[in-house]
Amino acid sequence: MYDKFSADYDRFVNWPARLATELPFIARALGQAGPLRILDAACGTGMHAIALAQQGHQVIGADISPAMVERARANAAAAGANVRFEVAELGELIPRVGRGFDTVLCLGNSLPHLLTPEALRAALTDFAACLRLGGVLLLQNLNYDRILARRERWLEPQSHWEGEREYLFLRFYDFDPDGLLTFHMMTLRRDGGGPWQQQVVSTRLRPLRRTELTAALEEIGFTEVTCYGDMTGAPFDPNHSPNLIIVAIR
Repeated sequence: MYDKFSADYDRFVNWPARLATELPFIARALGQAGPLRILDAACGTGMHAIALAQQGHQVIGADISPAMVERARANAAAAGANVRFEVAELGELIPRVGRGFDTVLCLGNSLPHLLTPEALRAALTDFAACLRLGGVLLLQNLNYDRILARRERWLEPQSHWEGEREYLFLRFYDFDPDGLLTFHMMTLRRDGGGPWQQQVVSTRLRPLRRTELTAALEEIGFTEVTCYGDMTGAPFDPNHSPNLIIVAIR
C-alpha cells in the first residue's frame, strides 16, 4: 500500500500543523535537553526524523517501504538535514540500525500493521534491543478501544491544493470476520474543476487495544508505561481520545 501511496503521502499530511503540535510533546517525552540518538521506526517520508535532526539530534529513520525511504531521503536532501534512512521491517531493525539509542519512536499508527501477537512481541522486543538501558520508547496509535466500541468506519477526510489541482483523501475500514480490519485510502484528484480521477489502496490492520499493548510492553520489561490520549499529553480516555500514545522506559 505505502509504496503506491508514497507520492501523495506528504500531500495527505499537513506537516507544518502536525509538527507544531507534536514536537513539543516529543521533546517533553524524551526528557533530556542534550542531543540524543533517536531511531524513528516506520518513519514514512521522514518528516519527524528531519525535524528532530534540525533540532540537533542524531537521527536514523527506518521503514519497510523502499518508496517511502526514497522519498524520505529526498525530503532530507531538500531540507539540508543529515539523516540516515534504511529499509528495515519492524522486528528486524537491529541488523540495519544497531543498538544504543536514547529514544525509539514508532508513530503514525504503524504498530497495527503487525497482524499477529507474535509479530507485535517481536517488534517490541526489537525496540527494547535498540534502546540503551533507561531509554525512552514513544508509540502513537489510533484509539482502537473507541473505534471498535463504536464501529467507527470512516476517518476524518483530508484535502490539499497545488495550484489548480485539488486532492481529497478519504479513509475507511472494513471490519473483517477474523477480527482484523481492512483499511482503505481513496485518493481523488482533479485539475481546474475537471473530472475526478480516483485511486484506492488497501492494507490489513490489527486493532490494538490499550490493555494488550501495555501488557506486552510490561512483559518484555518496559517500565513507567504511561498512556496519553493525543500528542498534546492529554489523559487517555478509551471512550473519547483520538489516539493512544504510550511513553515507556526500557
